[in-house]
Amino acid sequence: MSNNIRYTDAPTDMEQLLDTAVITDGLLPSPSELVRKTEKERITIAIDKHSLELFRQYAKKHDAKYQSMINGVLGSYAKKFLSHK
Repeated sequence: MSNNIRYTDAPTDMEQLLDTAVITDGLLPSPSELVRKTEKERITIAIDKHSLELFRQYAKKHDAKYQSMINGVLGSYAKKFLSHK
């Protein structure tokens, strides 16, 4: 299987799909919103190696802390899907 995707390989109805797409509020906050000071509790957790590497690379590129970014993503998810309103 080739990973080379050509624009000509797009579905013929792509324009119609884009015209009818619905824009939704983003699930995740921006990277700048992920860095904030809150009370923390240390835990041990196993995280997918690929995901962790992506966080580390992005954090290094933007002079941020990857653990704070991960914490922000978890917090946003919990607030949106796990908290009772």
